[in-house]
Amino acid sequence: MRRPVASQSIFRPKTPLCSKPLLSPAHSSQTPLPYPMCFTKLCALRALTALLLLGCASLAPAAEGPASLQALDEQESKSLQVAETATPADLWERIRRGYAMPNLTSHLVRDREQWYSTRPDYIFRMTERSRKYLFHIVEELERRNMPTELALLPFVESAFNPQAVSSAKAAGMWQFMPATGKSFELKQNVFRDDRRDVLASTRAALDYLQKLHGMFGDWHLALAAYNWGEGSVGRAIAKNQRLGLPTGYTDLGMPQETQYYVPKLQAIKNIVDQPETFGAQLPDIGNHPYFKTVSIANDIDVAMAVKLSGVPLEDFKSLNPSVNKPIIMAAGTPHILLPWDNADVFEKNLQEFKGPRLASWTVWVAPSTVRIAEVAKQVGMTESQLRELNNIPPRMLIKAGSTLLVPRAANSQKDISESVADRGQVTFTPEMISVRKSIRAGKADTVASLAKRLKVSPANLAQWNKVPVNAKFKPGQPLVIFVNVPAGSASKLKSKPKTAPKTVAKPAPKPSGKKPPEKPQKK
Repeated sequence: MRRPVASQSIFRPKTPLCSKPLLSPAHSSQTPLPYPMCFTKLCALRALTALLLLGCASLAPAAEGPASLQALDEQESKSLQVAETATPADLWERIRRGYAMPNLTSHLVRDREQWYSTRPDYIFRMTERSRKYLFHIVEELERRNMPTELALLPFVESAFNPQAVSSAKAAGMWQFMPATGKSFELKQNVFRDDRRDVLASTRAALDYLQKLHGMFGDWHLALAAYNWGEGSVGRAIAKNQRLGLPTGYTDLGMPQETQYYVPKLQAIKNIVDQPETFGAQLPDIGNHPYFKTVSIANDIDVAMAVKLSGVPLEDFKSLNPSVNKPIIMAAGTPHILLPWDNADVFEKNLQEFKGPRLASWTVWVAPSTVRIAEVAKQVGMTESQLRELNNIPPRMLIKAGSTLLVPRAANSQKDISESVADRGQVTFTPEMISVRKSIRAGKADTVASLAKRLKVSPANLAQWNKVPVNAKFKPGQPLVIFVNVPAGSASKLKSKPKTAPKTVAKPAPKPSGKKPPEKPQKK
């Protein structure tokens, strides 16, 4: 059951209580994010308001009649709880107060508790990594009136690593599969992957969890569907209904990973609730924002953003993990996240910037299918540099319409367009392709002799024709071989072989009535 606590929104003022903005520009429709310098004052004001309200109630004259107030006896006063009104200074306590999901008790929960409790260093690293993101997630959960233990779900999904990628290609700290990410408007292209974006992926994950809870009416089933898929959970429920069996989370037949999914979250919830019981040490995380959203109007190099903000590159990447190229394209990523104090430094330095340009990279769109060497020569790069920057595998051609990151001309100030920034892609085609050809064996041909003459391996030749490696061919025996040819000539080789032209008899000339000329006699 959710602990009785005064809703923070009751005492939230309608206007900012300090000169600093309480609202991030990119989240004007969301709950204000208080500035750390005035956050303590806001907490004190909320507590003072609560005390004044309680004081006024105690000073009000008692009404006459049966509805008049009466003193509680000692037994009644012990049975009632007083709501906590002070905003906790510690984020962990704020999470504990918002627990609202039913507890799960099972041997799998105890198993996971044991696993985590024997790895205190792992728990500390994981919780320390969450410092940058946890406040924002809790704010979003409270704004949606969702259980705050869901803020612990990225511990299960990715250990709060926004760069995590699973073997099934799920990415980000909320581990979205590519198709599911697209369903929740997480753009994925050659320049960025919003499944890793802190704000976008959190918004999508909470949207998805709310949708699943609406479908199943149970948070444990919603979590099972988040892991296993809503269709799989729906079919498991339907199967149990047909068999007349219960349809709760622990009653369904599920893969082992899904069976452990909610127990893992419950174990982490229990550890956060009572860390000393499990020998765990949680880092001190203040109940205030870690980062601030800063708008950018023009393309800017990642290196330049790091320089202007004074943030180490590794920290910058941890807050902006969706950017996978050395440039931030304003048309596709119109904001960046920075630690709160560094955000002010960045904005000040950006306004005072007098350098020649903020971005040294741009995008080149292939007009036709071309070789890498030709592109490198055209854009002024070495072939190896172009391949490394754009993740181009060897022995591949760049297909028409592909977008490659290349150096920006010194005199160019034009930013990358929104259509390119949002839909950039690179597609390849092999330089050489394998084409099937039919031949006939010659006299005394063997697998070894024919393979040597055709410059192919005997094993391949034997496999293509389903014969032993030491086989001998009959003269004229039809055989199959595969040869590598340039991609452009494949269509010619795939066409049907030309047949010999048929001999057509010419009709005899009609007599003209004239005597044909006599042939000269040989001397």
